[in-house]
Amino acid sequence: MAQRNGLAVRYPRDVSPLAGLREPSPQAFSDLRALVDMGEEVWLLTPNPLALPPEWEVVRARYIDQMVCAGAQPVPAVQPIAHAWPLLEMGADDVPDMIALAAETKPGPFVQKTITMGRYLGVRTADGRLAAMSGTRMALGEYTEISAVCTSPDARGAGHARALMQTLIAQIQASGKTPFLHVKTENGAKQVYEKLGFAVRREICFSVIRRVA
Repeated sequence: MAQRNGLAVRYPRDVSPLAGLREPSPQAFSDLRALVDMGEEVWLLTPNPLALPPEWEVVRARYIDQMVCAGAQPVPAVQPIAHAWPLLEMGADDVPDMIALAAETKPGPFVQKTITMGRYLGVRTADGRLAAMSGTRMALGEYTEISAVCTSPDARGAGHARALMQTLIAQIQASGKTPFLHVKTENGAKQVYEKLGFAVRREICFSVIRRVA
């Protein structure tokens, strides 16, 4: 799935704006520049704020929390999660509704082929509307990321996010991996994540940068 050039790597545009550098050096940014169109934005997660060459500008940058589910009580993968609504496997036909829900709730980037990064689950209301979703995104060695955790405002309070995350946590742990995620420090959802066994590992700098030359 990766597009590579020297010290830089990125996902295809229709999968995710996330990119990575082996090191934050002028050469790495030059290699990334060859993968990015003029005016295009890419997203980076780094230990510290970036010093950019003149070919790039910062669109926005802030610290967020990286959380790891290291001490959770695992839910056996064979045990159904107690929830009043069925948790549905999302597929290609669900993508328009998933993009619309992500646009409404802004959990992070979700575009046409983001669904190919992992397994996504959702909850639909009786009239078929997508009320909530979550899935797995980056897979890094022994860790698997949970992402796109979102619930439509008029469907909150029904425990959808908790049920979706419990299922994903159980599946990740059953595969021998450790779940992790990223969240804004002030996001109230952190309390839900903590109850599910997540703890803050560290602050990490999230930057959106744009190629300007």
